[in-house]
Amino acid sequence: MAALFITFEGIEGTGKSTQITRLEAWLRSRGRSVRVTREPGGSRIGAELRRMLLSLENNDICPRAELFLYLADRAQHVEQVVRPALAAGEIVLCDRFADSTVAYQSAGRGLEEETLDALNAQAVNGQWPDLTILLDLAPEVGLTRALSRNRAEGKTVAEGRFEAESLAFHARVRQGYLRLAERFPRRIRLVDASGSIEEIAEAVRDIVEARLDAG
Repeated sequence: MAALFITFEGIEGTGKSTQITRLEAWLRSRGRSVRVTREPGGSRIGAELRRMLLSLENNDICPRAELFLYLADRAQHVEQVVRPALAAGEIVLCDRFADSTVAYQSAGRGLEEETLDALNAQAVNGQWPDLTILLDLAPEVGLTRALSRNRAEGKTVAEGRFEAESLAFHARVRQGYLRLAERFPRRIRLVDASGSIEEIAEAVRDIVEARLDAG
């Protein structure tokens, strides 16, 4: 069975982790070997970078420093986790990847998109996703969900830096994602994340099944 690299994208609170868990279970029920990972933090070094990047205590990171930390995480993640898993024939499900950098650091922070495209290309070193699921949701809904989740998990400081951003910031990020979907319609598939967990999971399964059947 062929390996497949599937990434999940979306603003805060769209339910990426929940849908990855659902998809993992479905794929395993079909006899597929699955590796679940995330950015930032999918590798050992990435775990250290995640603590720096997401902590509310580090709200003084300048946009370019933030960018290069994410790129460092991605380069290590691809070489240490993603590429070996794909070489072993696994389906890799990744919570965020290179599209996040364009949406958050370009649309959100205002850095030049062409520059980010070039830097992302260096970081992924040819390992682009085969399929990207973009979970789309109104920013005010997603942000409310994300803040509630962080409070429930006690992560308001440890992983709350982006949830502390303004609603306008999250609206810009969402628009950045929608522009990416227009740029890459064959790879990025849009899913309405306002429905129930099962409705969203069914939509995701349909997209992935079609991709698997296509070979």
